[in-house]
Amino acid sequence: MHKFFLSTVVALGCFSSASADNIGIVNFSACLSESKIGKKEQENIDTLRKQMASMMEDTENKLRDLSAKFEDNEYLESLSPQAEEEMKMTYQNLQENLSRNQQQFYQIIQGANYQLYQTMSNNIAAAAEKIAQEKNLDYVINREACFYVRPGFDVTSSVVEQMDKIYESETKNNKISENNAINDVTADGAN
Repeated sequence: MHKFFLSTVVALGCFSSASADNIGIVNFSACLSESKIGKKEQENIDTLRKQMASMMEDTENKLRDLSAKFEDNEYLESLSPQAEEEMKMTYQNLQENLSRNQQQFYQIIQGANYQLYQTMSNNIAAAAEKIAQEKNLDYVINREACFYVRPGFDVTSSVVEQMDKIYESETKNNKISENNAINDVTADGAN
């Protein structure tokens, strides 16, 4: 609620000091879902979720197997007291590991989501600045700060296009740098 109130106050302050023709509106969610960087970042988080879920699923399966053994009286009677105690300790350790993994999972996902938000905010800001210069806009404001926006003010598609250009440029430069580093290592090895 505080975040919304603050963004609304900022937006109202911007509107009061600028003419309506010098304002652009960007939909953050659309930038996330439509831009190449947004799709890549979401893909990274999904991959992380799947890896963590897979780790926890393995532990959950082991717990289910042990639980089934505890419910099988014939199996329990066939065990020595020492083996039964070891099985109980294994079950307890697995429960603790699952709990620890779940806590780590939530912390990691929370951190990844924060990183996603920061990355997207930085990319949107850079693209919005470029679009503002091209369209002579005084302000580019997040759509979430507005209850209504006249369609002509929305510059989201332009910002997404600019984000994609920046992403492609950075990706191309990173690949060139990686290739140069590989070539440098190969050249050093030949000497």
